[in-house]
Amino acid sequence: MTRLIWLAASLLVVAGAPAAGLAGTYPAHPTRILVPFTPGGATDIVARIVGQKLSERLGQQFVVENRPGASGNIAIALAAKAPPDGYTLLFTSSVFVVNPSLYAKLTWDPFKDFEPITCIGGSPNSLLINPAVPATTVAELIAWVRANPGTTSFATPGNGTTPHLAGEMFRTSYRLDLVSVPFGGAAPALQSLMNGQTPIAFMTLSNATELIRGGNVRLLAVTSAHRSQAIPDAPTMAEAGVPDQVSDTLQFVLAPSGTPRDIVARLHREIVAIVALPETQAQFASLGFDSLANTPAEAAVQIKQEITKWAAVIRDAHLKIE
Repeated sequence: MTRLIWLAASLLVVAGAPAAGLAGTYPAHPTRILVPFTPGGATDIVARIVGQKLSERLGQQFVVENRPGASGNIAIALAAKAPPDGYTLLFTSSVFVVNPSLYAKLTWDPFKDFEPITCIGGSPNSLLINPAVPATTVAELIAWVRANPGTTSFATPGNGTTPHLAGEMFRTSYRLDLVSVPFGGAAPALQSLMNGQTPIAFMTLSNATELIRGGNVRLLAVTSAHRSQAIPDAPTMAEAGVPDQVSDTLQFVLAPSGTPRDIVARLHREIVAIVALPETQAQFASLGFDSLANTPAEAAVQIKQEITKWAAVIRDAHLKIE
């Protein structure tokens, strides 16, 4: 029913409501939030937390619409082509800053097709090992891999994910004889790690937090610039003696290019207020998620920096998807 309401309202907008009128009355009807992944993942959960609060604060429904497929490109392309009226938002992960370098052809442009609203925050990637691996530090792990050339692999949730790229950055930086084993998501990758089939894994911290706390896997370091709020005892890669390995799985909120600036500004103000709520902070912390909620201008700079960083990793690792 909500979807029908949204469609009917969209038809009224297309029929002739001027952009200035939209900006002055926003939101006048339900807004859809496109999420490029299936329900239950970090992006989906964050979108639902924020969407529910937006609905409560603004008096109109903000409805999550999951459109998975093609490593996020399906939902991102839909958002790029949506009317720039504030009634379609994109909540996406770091695929937004990885895919432009990973895919030979895209039907969307990260700069021309979108207005950044904010980077809500993100989860650091993590370097995990099976407890049977004889290493308690990153340095010991590097030594163990070098002592066993051609026999060691690392699990990732999939090709082109930031955990995969974090693993490739680690492998190429230290010239390690490691084989990447991509899985169709975090759950099978973590299962392989626990079974010892892949003794090492790079994983978004939010997907592994409970297993780490339960002792099922061993966390050697997080890949963020600062320690994570979720597991503050875990060192960063730099603290572990492995510099220049910063990588996070970030969560961005964007609108189609041309969305009125006052709508972007209002959404930004509301999201910043939502993220600051103690209950939101508690929910994010339970996910292993560190909040940020920067400005649209700061998010735009961050997107450019992330695209540049991952382009270099993809180039050095000789990765490409046609």
